[in-house]
Amino acid sequence: MNIFAACLPLLLLLSAVPSAHAQPQRLNRCTDAGGQSVYTDRPCEAVGARARLPEATAPAAGNTQERNTLGASCPRRLSELVGALRGAVAANDVNRLSTLYLWSAVSDVGAQRILGQLESIARRPLVDIVPVYPTDEPDPGTPLAESTGDVALPRANPIGLRLHQVLPGTATPSSTVLGLRRQYGCFWITL
Repeated sequence: MNIFAACLPLLLLLSAVPSAHAQPQRLNRCTDAGGQSVYTDRPCEAVGARARLPEATAPAAGNTQERNTLGASCPRRLSELVGALRGAVAANDVNRLSTLYLWSAVSDVGAQRILGQLESIARRPLVDIVPVYPTDEPDPGTPLAESTGDVALPRANPIGLRLHQVLPGTATPSSTVLGLRRQYGCFWITL
């Protein structure tokens, strides 16, 4: 019997076993007791911290999200837009991500470029989404309104969202700033 014929079943079996390195690693951004960000590939609780972002959840049963004049649902609140962004990136779905983009006045050539950028965003694992403000960007861990006694002092509205991601298969950080627009009673992203 030929040695290659004897080893062939073993080689086929080994090639079918998934490699430990083929599994994409998830990078978690956690907040420790001191309020500092901690990045880890383990659960936040394992390093004595808490999750920075809540897990994406499905909409509650009976959710009656308003619809725009075209009949398609759209994010009416900034929190809905952030949730939709999180869900689209978690699903690696460029089509879902593109439904959040404000396509008005975009040429065919511009649309191809934008779709390429959105596809890159959809492929990278998401670590965090933080608001971008018009001046002096506040610490992303602080609330949107500062409290002094019984009165809350509102901050300026955010003008964008910064997506903190990692490059696929690595722990190399990547950051993308998406512009925010409010049109047709909905929140939209722009590049």
